[in-house]
Amino acid sequence: MAEAEVSARRPNKRGQATRDAMLDAAVTSLASGDPGSVSGNRIAKDIGATWGAIKYQFGDIDGLWAAVLRRTAERRGDLPVRDVPPGTPIADRVHAVVDLMYEGLTASDSRAIETLRAALPRDAAELERLYPQTAAEFASWSPSWNEACQRLFGDLGVDPARVHEVAEFLPGAVRGLVSEKQLGSYSDLDVARRGLANAIAAYLDPSATNAPGTDRP
Repeated sequence: MAEAEVSARRPNKRGQATRDAMLDAAVTSLASGDPGSVSGNRIAKDIGATWGAIKYQFGDIDGLWAAVLRRTAERRGDLPVRDVPPGTPIADRVHAVVDLMYEGLTASDSRAIETLRAALPRDAAELERLYPQTAAEFASWSPSWNEACQRLFGDLGVDPARVHEVAEFLPGAVRGLVSEKQLGSYSDLDVARRGLANAIAAYLDPSATNAPGTDRP
């Protein structure tokens, strides 16, 4: 079945419920961390459906993975920008974001994403060639995340370039702390998380931005 046919289909209420149930079951299967859960046949078995039924809803495995990623993105939502009262200090905003990401990266949706990422090609060109819909979904996350970060600090006069830098490295930095937690660590990860947030807040502080000798190429 052509991708356009799948994308154009408007499922009725019952069909949408079936689709949603398939996606939730696929996320649960991937969240187990079992490398075998990325198999289409394995997903079908875990979902309790035939592969043909899954293909009817999503077209192919690429369509399924892209839909799974959209599902997790919808549940994750945006940064709580609207919930931040005007004038909230930079440090409070940074600590809130770091804590939100730390908790989110331990959730089942994040485990599912990690399992899927581990099974996909590392090379971007190869990923785009083999799984174009999945690659497009992943590619859409970075601009959306950067835009959310810019909105979060937009009323405080923070240098947008620095916000962009933080947006680029923060997911990996917090993921590292989560990995330490999962693997077991003698480090105090609460202190580490607090230190990370304090360092970012100091870097984003407009007064620090304008201080002599702080800008680097």
